[in-house]
Amino acid sequence: MGYGEAMRVWLTFFLTLLPALAADIHGPAPVTAAARKVYVLPIREAIMPPLVYLVRRGVKEAMESGADLLVVDMETPGGRLDTCREIISILGQFSGDTVTYVNKEAFSAGAFVAVATKRIYMAPQSVIGAAAPMIMNPTGDGIAQIPETVEKKMTSAVRAMVRATAEKNGYNVAVVEAMIDKDRGLSLTNVADGQTNVVTIARVNEILTLTNTEAEREYGQPPRKLLSSGTAVTLEALLQQLGYEGALRVDVKPSGAEQLGIWINAISPILLIIGIIGLYIEFKTPGFGLPGIVGIAAFALYFFGGYVAGFSGLEWMLVFLAGLILVLLEMFVFTGTFALGIVGALLMLLAIVMALVDVYPRPSTAPGGGLPILPSLPALTAADFNRSLLVLSIALAGAAASILALRRLLPRTAVYHQMISESASGVTCLTELETKRAQLLGAEGIALSNLRPGGKAQFGDEILDVITEGDMVAKGERVRILGFSATEAIVQTVGKPKA
Repeated sequence: MGYGEAMRVWLTFFLTLLPALAADIHGPAPVTAAARKVYVLPIREAIMPPLVYLVRRGVKEAMESGADLLVVDMETPGGRLDTCREIISILGQFSGDTVTYVNKEAFSAGAFVAVATKRIYMAPQSVIGAAAPMIMNPTGDGIAQIPETVEKKMTSAVRAMVRATAEKNGYNVAVVEAMIDKDRGLSLTNVADGQTNVVTIARVNEILTLTNTEAEREYGQPPRKLLSSGTAVTLEALLQQLGYEGALRVDVKPSGAEQLGIWINAISPILLIIGIIGLYIEFKTPGFGLPGIVGIAAFALYFFGGYVAGFSGLEWMLVFLAGLILVLLEMFVFTGTFALGIVGALLMLLAIVMALVDVYPRPSTAPGGGLPILPSLPALTAADFNRSLLVLSIALAGAAASILALRRLLPRTAVYHQMISESASGVTCLTELETKRAQLLGAEGIALSNLRPGGKAQFGDEILDVITEGDMVAKGERVRILGFSATEAIVQTVGKPKA
């Protein structure tokens, strides 16, 4: 089992236990008619990455509140296929009833999202379809000419994705494919006055687009609506038609932070690198100063990005802070115990990974519901961690390379010496610091904690942070100072020859 797989198994086990511990043994309370909830999710713009954040937030809020119905209020010219795929996946997490209301138009990717809901209703004079994949020119001037082979490959992939979604929700797959592939065409049988006729709805080399009246016509035997379940003049009329008149309605509104979330998550590996380096420099220099502030701010921004993106709440920032406190206690209070440091490091690692894992909450009516930090799935798959593990891997590699460079270069810079001289307790300038270190060189003292290899030791009235050259030294043993590395004294046990 590789490191990444072992991490996923450990995290899955940890998160699987939480819902069991929090579950309500009495089960969910019965839901009355007055308590029915409808969430309205607007897709009224081009389907682009910021919309993913809005949809994710809306679906999670609907799940947390135990909503009965999720309505996608749609008016879109289409958009990016990768964004469409993410939105389809997110909508699939909602276990209640889902409906798309085509308020005016649902072209291209909008049509794909529509069939990701269980039913489609349309406004008068609205249209849906024209979903053939296209590539825009890099300059933004119109549509690029696609080679035939590439076009067929793209069309095949899109058809497979949408076909699976349409089959899941009970739509006529042939109708959806005719909206994507101009080579398909669409002909269906129709029975009228006892006569069976074949009706051509879309010719070959023609992309299917339907008006609201065309989409709700019935074909076949037994008769079946083509795509739309019906026409509603307004969204309010649709809710009344569906039996949700008087239900609590919640309209999910754009927060304006979606674009900010995209920017933050795009630089999340850089934020982690800055955070790790900032804390490393802070630990290696006396006192608390700018590196620590920058490091903590970078981590805070990282967790805020996950919050804005809708991946997680700010609870994982609290888990990270708890881990950091445990590490600090290990380093400065209970030096050499290791247990606090290991637990703290694991909590920090868990928080960093889970901050970007897209975990969906349990409904408030379910056992253990209303707790947004808990996963709704019995186990998380490798795919759930891909984003986080990639970000973490990049950050660890970048931080390790940066720290190695800093260990060599930072002590030679004026900035480092200024930090040391300004923050060292009882030392007002670099000259005094060097004089004090020269006086301590060769001094003997007693280890105040187990040195494995770091810890604390006392030399006369001075208590110093010390580190061995790799040896393990027991508490109470006598040690001798051989030199200094950053803010730590390098020591060895008395009785060994001086280096």
